[in-house]
Amino acid sequence: MKVMVLAATALLLAGTQASAQDRDYDDHGNVKVAWADVLRVDPIYDRVQTSSPREVCEDIPVEHRVDNGNKAAGTVIGAIVGGVLGSTVGKGDGRKAATVAGAVVGGAVGNNVAQGGETYYSGTERRCHLVHDVREERRVVAYDVQYRYRGDVYMSRLDYDPGDRLRVRVSITPAE
Repeated sequence: MKVMVLAATALLLAGTQASAQDRDYDDHGNVKVAWADVLRVDPIYDRVQTSSPREVCEDIPVEHRVDNGNKAAGTVIGAIVGGVLGSTVGKGDGRKAATVAGAVVGGAVGNNVAQGGETYYSGTERRCHLVHDVREERRVVAYDVQYRYRGDVYMSRLDYDPGDRLRVRVSITPAE
């Protein structure tokens, strides 16, 4: 019985060691980090629009209208006054035409007077609204980087300026 327990334990331990070695080989065996010398860095520009809101306020005079009355009443009174004034002009058929013309003109004037009313101002009221100021500017959006690693020259586009040296990941795999 002891022999079987020892054999089972040995098999279990051997299996865990083999899998640990496999994991170690996969994670670290073929990849390393090294340094490459940067030869050239060229910034890549793009036009970017930015919008910034700002509040604009103005003091507006407060306008009030006083209604002088009914528009229909103004039209009727104007027509009556115009007709009376028109009837005083001319003789015979000319007088009738002048009366009609006076009534029409008087009605139009009376209507305008009734609509107009009086306007007065009572101070100011502050009114504000948002205005969006749009600006276009030129911004660096990436960098084309030329670098040398072990005598070979490479190019990459990066989102940062690496400076004089660049960390590179080197991976070795068999070419089949």
